[in-house]
Amino acid sequence: MMAGPTEIYVEASDKRAFAGAIEWPGWCRTGRRENDALDGLLEYATRYANVLAGSVRGFTVPRSRTDLIVVERLPGDVTTDFGAPSVAPAADARPLDARDLKRLVAILEASWDAFDAIAAAATGKELRKGPRGGGRELDGIVDHVIGAEISYVARLAAPRPRMEGRDRWEVATEERAVVREALSRAVSEGLPETGPRGGRIWLPRYFVRRAAWHVLDHAWEIEDRLD
Repeated sequence: MMAGPTEIYVEASDKRAFAGAIEWPGWCRTGRRENDALDGLLEYATRYANVLAGSVRGFTVPRSRTDLIVVERLPGDVTTDFGAPSVAPAADARPLDARDLKRLVAILEASWDAFDAIAAAATGKELRKGPRGGGRELDGIVDHVIGAEISYVARLAAPRPRMEGRDRWEVATEERAVVREALSRAVSEGLPETGPRGGRIWLPRYFVRRAAWHVLDHAWEIEDRLD
């Protein structure tokens, strides 16, 4: 049986657009306009499939734009302009049960594994600079990703691990355990309206969407800069 079109949402501001798959968090690409973002989604579909291989079943690589259907368009904000998806699609507000959680965590773990493997393969190698000589070195990218993940855990009303003076991968292991526990608690107990210090709480589906996007975006950056 042929798979039907993949449902996509688009978040767009005057400066940038993001296209993401409703049911496949982490498969999200950006462009100047909606069409650019959708083209990027197609371009990275096989790479996303490789991330999920052996971990999560059901993803079908689309053959063309006709295999993608935009079901929701969202206005972006300053974060969109800055370069990160920021607005949750309506589907992320759906109730989340244990089966849904297991699948989402599997996608997030596959994204972590892909990042870790790519970072390990790049260790000791020089990353190509950008056209103006910019771009973080590998250690800088890894620290940035782990630091962002630490900041994200507050969006689940969970305590942030301390990073200063510690091995980065030890911190990552601790942070990821905190995320798993917090997501499980979100399903069993729900989440408060605000975090321990106030601030916005993310829907669990959106948390996985944002976290998986960020991890894979930088994993693929490393790969591309090794070419």
